[in-house]
This record gives sequence, C-alpha cells and structure tokens, in this order.
Amino acid sequence: MSGVEIPENVFDVVIIGGGPAGLTAGLYAARADMKTLCIEGSSTVSQISVTDLVENYPGIEEIGGFDLVDRMRNQAGHFGVQFSSGDVVSVEKERIGDIDGWRVKTTGNGFRSLAVIIATGANWRKLGVTGEEAFIGKGVSFCATCDGPFYRDREVVVVGGGDTAVQEALYLTRFAKKVTIVHRRDRLRATSVLRD
Repeated sequence: MSGVEIPENVFDVVIIGGGPAGLTAGLYAARADMKTLCIEGSSTVSQISVTDLVENYPGIEEIGGFDLVDRMRNQAGHFGVQFSSGDVVSVEKERIGDIDGWRVKTTGNGFRSLAVIIATGANWRKLGVTGEEAFIGKGVSFCATCDGPFYRDREVVVVGGGDTAVQEALYLTRFAKKVTIVHRRDRLRATSVLRD
C-alpha cells in the first residue's frame, strides 16, 4: 500500500491458530515481508501435535506430530513471525487511519491488523450420546497419545473408521488388552496403508 502510513503497532496480518495451516500462512506472509503475528490458543492444541507418528508429510518419512509442529514454528519464527499465546475472544472491524482493519482481542492482549487469517483447525467429534460429557477425561478420550497409558491392560473401543481413528486404535494396541473399532460403514475409510 504505497503512500499509506501504517502505525508501527499494526500488523500486516494476524493469524489465529498455531497449527500447520496457521504456521504455513505465517511463513509465507513473513517471507513476503509482512509484519506477521500468529496467535496460538492457550487452551487448545493442534490435532497433529498430539499425533504419535506422522508418516504422510511430504519430504519427511516419519516424525512425531509435536516435533513436526515445533519445526514449523521454528521455521516461521526464523522468517520473522511473532507469536502470542491466548484464546481469541473477539475480532472486530476497526479503522486504521484511512484503511479498514481489524482489532483482535485475546484473553491477555489486543492487536491491530490490516488482515486476519483464521486457521483454527478441526476439533474432535463427539458422539452426542448420553453420559459422554460427564465421562470426558474419565474414560472418554479424544487423544490416544495423551491418554493411552491410562488404558493399560483394558479393553478399549475406538469410534470411527477414518485415518485418525485407525491411527489412534493402532497406537492404543501398545497399552490395551483389546482394541475394537466401531464404525458405521461396511469398511474402514482409512487409507490402505493403515487398513492393511
């Protein structure tokens, strides 16, 4: 934006989300000489960061999910991405001089930006069955890597037939006496490398 004076405390772009999509957006924005901030949620964690083993990321045969996200974060930081931790509570339009911009408020800070990218990722799906909420963290779990050791020598049921469910089920075989996959189709949707 030639000829437009942008205040020093305004970012070119604020990215909400510190997972692979947010970090990739940050990397490209920073490489394009944009003043970039990535807001990482303080109470959320990227799904891939709790994945025990990632084998389908181009150029890397296998890596732990946390290590992959850590590498991405370091690379984005190397190119100038700034980071802030906090949960976003609001995003509102705001005039910044003669330009339409944004004010992003978190649990601890407020930031002004010319653009906002929302890269908050996915959440685990809940079944919506009676008692599910009451038993989250007390037998109902969404993260085998986090909670697998709690199921040592027990019988475990994994619900779902996609890649994530099958990966979690395979990981749980390290601990559980028996792992059963329950899904709604006649065959698993997971990729053949996981099914076989």
